[in-house]
Amino acid sequence: MNIILILVDSLNKHCLQMFNPDSECRTPCLDSFAEKSHIFENHFIASLPCMPARREIFAGRKEFLWRPWGSLEVFDPRLPSIIGARGFNTGIVTDHYHYWEEEANGYLQGFRSIEFIRGHEVDSWLVPDAEPFPKWVEKMAEFRARQHVGQYYANVRDFKGEEDYFPAKVFSKAAEWLQDNATKGPFFLQIESFDVHEPFDTPEPYGSMYNRTGKSKDDFNIWPPYQVYADLDAFMAQTSQEELDFLRSQYLGKATMADAWLGRLMDKLDELSLWDDTMVIFTTDHGHDLGERGIFGKQFPHYDSHANIPMIVWHPGHHGNGRRVTGLTQTVDLFATVIEAAGADLPEANRHSRSLMPLIRDEAAEIRDAILYGTFGQGICVCDGDWTLFRAPVAGKPLYVYSTAIARPLIVDNPVDGRVGKLPEPPVDQGYFDPTVPLPMWKIPIEIDPRTHENFLYNRAQDPEQTENLWDAEPEQRERLLAIARTLMDEEGCPPEQYYRLGMTVPH
Repeated sequence: MNIILILVDSLNKHCLQMFNPDSECRTPCLDSFAEKSHIFENHFIASLPCMPARREIFAGRKEFLWRPWGSLEVFDPRLPSIIGARGFNTGIVTDHYHYWEEEANGYLQGFRSIEFIRGHEVDSWLVPDAEPFPKWVEKMAEFRARQHVGQYYANVRDFKGEEDYFPAKVFSKAAEWLQDNATKGPFFLQIESFDVHEPFDTPEPYGSMYNRTGKSKDDFNIWPPYQVYADLDAFMAQTSQEELDFLRSQYLGKATMADAWLGRLMDKLDELSLWDDTMVIFTTDHGHDLGERGIFGKQFPHYDSHANIPMIVWHPGHHGNGRRVTGLTQTVDLFATVIEAAGADLPEANRHSRSLMPLIRDEAAEIRDAILYGTFGQGICVCDGDWTLFRAPVAGKPLYVYSTAIARPLIVDNPVDGRVGKLPEPPVDQGYFDPTVPLPMWKIPIEIDPRTHENFLYNRAQDPEQTENLWDAEPEQRERLLAIARTLMDEEGCPPEQYYRLGMTVPH
């Protein structure tokens, strides 16, 4: 059996009509795909943001209690290498430019075929021209570094129509890969579209499809900040409802554009008669809040708006026919799922990833009773399906990065998770801190600026929008969820100081 894994970055579950019938966003290709597949209702993030999620997919390791965004560790298994050893031809088609940065070493090297589409976001592709910038670029520069917006402008300034944009190139190249390789033996193809990620630079006809403001990107900032909290707060303080409506319209337009070009790939599966022997997994790495609760991006607390993410799975031996799967699953489970589907063996050290195949075969209603997820240096989130608890860090408690390498990007250069942005002060220790890792690791002190120290408890069954914080009103549920979180931390493993940092060893 062949396997195709498709990731459309930053795709919100609630913008898809199969999950939210009230959404105006049109995705006919995905709708058609879902009608014959398994639709996962309670699929969640585990480690955020982009590269931590991909370490889970490639290595089956949930990392958010151990380290931030970084390269694969020397001890990590490599999913494409495991699949390749089973006789699969492996390939990836992606425009996710982070793979080519210093802090993403090890992810791509296991593939036999790599097709990379250049130029998204701040990919160092084309040399930026000297200023002045056009008006829409100047609008982005109000809350983004000029060198970043200048790089994006240089990369896309010659684009004429939708065929020049990134989803068109990614899915067209993926279709070409299938044309060239589908008859050469079993294959594993990973396809990643960085869109619908920002900047929300959406070409026509999609830019006007949901836009009722009468405004354009010359009027509003299509790349709001979220990495630096002060910038995010400043943006939200000066924005208007009209601007938020415009941004959301461009996001929805991108989703429809990605769906249209995904359709070209699905057409190729039809043309090559691949559905009868090819498993297709469609998902995302995380959602993207669009001003809800004053937040852009995917910041802790990880509300369902960006943490409960879409996943649809077609299996040629187990047709879903639109069946709704309600069991809790996470991004990290893709690792074990693809390995089992390929007939390979899970690494002995695996303790985080669980195969979805029992759910797909309808042999079980669930593979997890509860899930744990979060971002390094922030709080933890626990969900049992009906209830969600967000436990914030206690101020003043120590935090450490654990890794076999001291890499500058791991410590300093990519502060997407609140890192202060400086090299660590002594002491730095080394030892065998993780019993599943047969190598000594560095223990490096690090400073993180938590987004909040407030705790939250929500009843998902009665309050799906998570608007009523029941932390004080429901002490029994609070203590039950905290006990579940402690159990999951024990089972999945974490550094001992995390218990103190999260207030898990003292009365709550």
